Amino acid sequence: MESEKFIDLHTHSNASDGTCTPREILDLAVEKGLTAVALADHDTVSGLPEFIEYGAKLDNITAVPAVEISADSSGREAHIVGLFIDPGCEELNVLLQEIRNNRDARNEKIIHKLQYLGYEITIDELKEVSQGESVGRPHFAKILMDKGYFDTPQDVFDVCLKRGALAYCSRVLPKPKRAIGAIHAAGGIAVWAHPMYRMKNERYYFRRILRRLMEDNLDGVEAYYSTFTPNQHRIVVKAAKEYGLVISGGSDFHGENQPLISLGTGMGEMRIPESVYQNLLEYMERKEIPISPVCPGDGQSRP
Repeated sequence: MESEKFIDLHTHSNASDGTCTPREILDLAVEKGLTAVALADHDTVSGLPEFIEYGAKLDNITAVPAVEISADSSGREAHIVGLFIDPGCEELNVLLQEIRNNRDARNEKIIHKLQYLGYEITIDELKEVSQGESVGRPHFAKILMDKGYFDTPQDVFDVCLKRGALAYCSRVLPKPKRAIGAIHAAGGIAVWAHPMYRMKNERYYFRRILRRLMEDNLDGVEAYYSTFTPNQHRIVVKAAKEYGLVISGGSDFHGENQPLISLGTGMGEMRIPESVYQNLLEYMERKEIPISPVCPGDGQSRP
């Protein structure tokens, strides 16, 4: 009997705030026996050419081009992963550049706040530590840790960078409708990433935002995620079935920037069956969404 196979459709490289190169992510995925892996860097597709080119040379694994877009949903961030995208889509790239420009403006404000608080940090240091074009708060955390101010990334976020912390600054984000529209323009499907939060009334919040995102033509939800409890997984799966949404999932792997999260297994217990990937392809077929020409030609792990 053939053993069950697994996938991971939410990872980040050093093109945004991960520490692995796109090629290293694929090598690690092969090592772990995954049959499909998606690179979904934050607000950039700059890592996808390397990812796609190298993935085409590998057997028994499919490299899925993706992106994760931050959007403003009623004053809270909703992260939308676009799977099977064409990274050359002009509408998508215009939006991503706009988001990165707003991110850069926010970074300047954070730098000024940190300096006022007595932390020695500069924009030049931030640019040096970030290897990609999408620069974010994990890069701040690395600098502050390297200088001995904090022991862990979580410490940095708790004291300085998370919402409500001393150096937190909000940023201008697109509405979900525009993010989802750009993903669709790129030939992809739009999935709400890590939709459950450990908060009061999380089920109510999840369903309320989900209905709003469906009005913006959302395709699916991540039911598999590194920090999800079994109950959170069940809530998302039930809602997806109720509303006719497709299910996806991923670890949100960032390499050394989030050392407790492993590719393919998350915090150690997560397993995403290959059937999830196959269902995504069947969803695209039903919706008559053509698979992007930059996706692998034969799709070794496809049914």
